[in-house]
Amino acid sequence: MFEPTDRAVTIFDVARLAGVSKSTASRVLTGANRVSAAAVEQVNRAAADLAYVRNPAAMSLANHSGTRVVIGVVSPQRTLVVDDYLGRVVSSAAKVCAVERIGVGLQPLWLHDRDPLGALATDPTVHGVILVNTTHALLEAVSGRLVGRVASIGVGSDAVPSVDVDCASAAAASTRHLIESGRRRIAMVTGPKWLPCIGNSVRAYVQTMRDAGLEPRTVVGDFTADSGQLGAVEVLRRWPDADAVIAICDATAIGVMAELRARHIDVPGDIAVAGFDDVPFAQYTQLTTSTHPVEAIAEAATRAVLDAGPSRAPDVTFPSELVLRETA
Repeated sequence: MFEPTDRAVTIFDVARLAGVSKSTASRVLTGANRVSAAAVEQVNRAAADLAYVRNPAAMSLANHSGTRVVIGVVSPQRTLVVDDYLGRVVSSAAKVCAVERIGVGLQPLWLHDRDPLGALATDPTVHGVILVNTTHALLEAVSGRLVGRVASIGVGSDAVPSVDVDCASAAAASTRHLIESGRRRIAMVTGPKWLPCIGNSVRAYVQTMRDAGLEPRTVVGDFTADSGQLGAVEVLRRWPDADAVIAICDATAIGVMAELRARHIDVPGDIAVAGFDDVPFAQYTQLTTSTHPVEAIAEAATRAVLDAGPSRAPDVTFPSELVLRETA
């Protein structure tokens, strides 16, 4: 018979009350297979009677599963700027991990580092890794120690599943809408060339323009309002007859509009503007944009890491919807 004490209940106490070995109790409580139905019932009843709570640190030492999920963000800078998008990713991952009593860490991965994942692969506290702004070089750097414990928000590989929004369909839908509304000289302010997932949006825009017999016009930017302003300057310099601009994200679109209005160019009368993300402030600027379910994407990527098994998790792509407002 189990005699209660003031100390914390351990898995040994559960096993003793259930009348099974510690290893059997452990298999039941971690959801492992090859355990009899009777043992499952006995262990679960004992755990409930004792109000047993799994200790993630102890589990980590026992099965090397780690106690934290690391969100690794690729950046061309050695320091990481936590913007609204990244804040939403971290918050959503933390909500999922909290249920499992696993922590969430944030770590910059320098774009030019020769071994960006080396320290994470050998760190016993790391349960898994969620990659953000993933590059092909980074995917190639995923070692055998991490395979099965990594998910990518963005491009994936044969070993790493991808979770992302269908940005290609979003870019195509925005471009078609502008064409159908009578715009013909449509430019795009893109994202940085080093980021592979940007290529999906750019290729969709280019193909949609060419399918309509129109000339694609692109200038390189990033995800900031400043790049939108600079992009608008470049668009007007190269194509003063432009009648629409698609921006890689809402922040960039806001910068485009700021520059156009500073030059007394009417939006959308003279030049229509569309973004991507549908961030909260987009509605206050009446920005036409496309939805980006960041929270759902982050949750799916986190679950792929937490539920990692011997086989690669399937890729997940979330749809995007065009949100029509006054700017286009």
